[in-house]
Amino acid sequence: MITASELDVRAGTQVLLTEASFRIGPGDKVGLVGRNGAGKTTLTRILSGETQPFGGAVTRSGDVGYLPQDPRTGDLDVLARDRILSARGLDQVSAQMRRAEQQIASQDQGEHDRGMRRYARLEAEFLALGGYASESEAATIAASLGLPERALGQPLRTLSGGQRRRVELARILFSQAQTLLLDEPTNHLDADSISWLRDFLRAYTGGLVVISHDVALLEKTVNRVFHLDATRAVLDVYNVGWNAYLEQRETDERRRHRERANAEKKASALKAQADRMRYKATKAVAAKNMERRADRMLADLEDERRTEKVAKLRFPDPAPCGKTPLRASGLSKSYGSLEVFTDVDLAIDRGSRVVVLGLNGAGKTTLLRLLGGVELPDTGSVEPGHGLRLGYYAQEHETLDTSRTVLENMSMVAPEMPDVEMRRVLGSFLFSGDAVDKPASVLSGGEKTRLALATLVVSSANVLLLDEPTNNLDPASRNEILGALRSFKGAIVLVTHDEGAVEALDPERVLLLPDGAEDLWNSDYSDLVALA
Repeated sequence: MITASELDVRAGTQVLLTEASFRIGPGDKVGLVGRNGAGKTTLTRILSGETQPFGGAVTRSGDVGYLPQDPRTGDLDVLARDRILSARGLDQVSAQMRRAEQQIASQDQGEHDRGMRRYARLEAEFLALGGYASESEAATIAASLGLPERALGQPLRTLSGGQRRRVELARILFSQAQTLLLDEPTNHLDADSISWLRDFLRAYTGGLVVISHDVALLEKTVNRVFHLDATRAVLDVYNVGWNAYLEQRETDERRRHRERANAEKKASALKAQADRMRYKATKAVAAKNMERRADRMLADLEDERRTEKVAKLRFPDPAPCGKTPLRASGLSKSYGSLEVFTDVDLAIDRGSRVVVLGLNGAGKTTLLRLLGGVELPDTGSVEPGHGLRLGYYAQEHETLDTSRTVLENMSMVAPEMPDVEMRRVLGSFLFSGDAVDKPASVLSGGEKTRLALATLVVSSANVLLLDEPTNNLDPASRNEILGALRSFKGAIVLVTHDEGAVEALDPERVLLLPDGAEDLWNSDYSDLVALA
């Protein structure tokens, strides 16, 4: 259970939330919603205990499982299976059992006997923690999230960004925590995994707070909605399901608008009457009282929601380039003994549109990293053509320097751009005033997405490599991205689970991984987008 009392939440000098009090108990399934940058991720981190509020207090009873939007693990040499099992402390015991098995296999009788005794003691501890049934449960959760058995036996460093996020989600769901805090849990999941997750969360009996732009997930799982209103720094609590929330919120807006219109009409009439009376000495006091009454009438009204701003994304005309600005030949990549793909060829012509499809772990992100020069291939080469200017959007925002501010990240990409022009571009992406001086490390996932896209805008790129660019975005911001994809005149290589993004791209070709087969795009491939 989590109880928040009089919470004040701030990001630098920006006030995100004031005097919010609420309780999340067993069976409460809360959808935390609001526009990008409203403070949803910041509030969730406070609820998890990862950071402290500016004011107020949070108390927790029972274990809390927190899935951040950008999960990072310390030891990338840990096996994926052990990372999941660590949620219940099974990883260490399991690892010690494997070492004891090596002792048992020893030719030395004394070593063998010590191994037998040690294994018996560890197995008893292992069984007390849930044992083989828990291992089976963890494997089932992992498989349901699209992690194959072979991936569980790999170190985390060999997994794609999407697979590592699935490992973290599997770990949280396996943890048996009394309260789950999930920040965009459907990111990088395919359609089958999302469907399974909806069913899992619907049956979950603990407390749940979920941030998601997946409307179907919210419809099927939540019984309460917390709307974080950035324009008023207020948390509106609706103790109803998703569809009822939408209706009630619309009703509340109409009521606020009607009450304000009526009050403004009455206040205007009172002030007009006061103006007529104020010049008569005998009625001056009455006129002042009328003005005070009109002011109180307006002050007592609930604030009407102001229209929330949307980042304006339009790519400029790309820099001139040759017929084929980017070419890759014979690309192969392996991590240890794991072969990702072999002998992939790709030619990106000026203004072409290519979508890359493949199951999770097929190497889609790895291919973009090779094309973007972030990693080197084991074999083959990436050859820049005449005039190539490359823009790379990474799904985990690796292109951002989190030790630098928003403005400094822009300066690294466009060092010759005047400061005034750079601030104007950032303003169109909703970074204005002191927000440009915020470290990138404190930005929410949606804000990092906006900043990464802003760096693409000032790069004058003629080839864009986009890896899941619509993740973490609210519907209005997503629509801006899709509009920019449609209008961009340069070449685009796109990796996405978002069918709308592929439709907006209107691709000419499709590259299928891990085989590296290339084909002309046709509507039959549309069904593979969400599945891949």
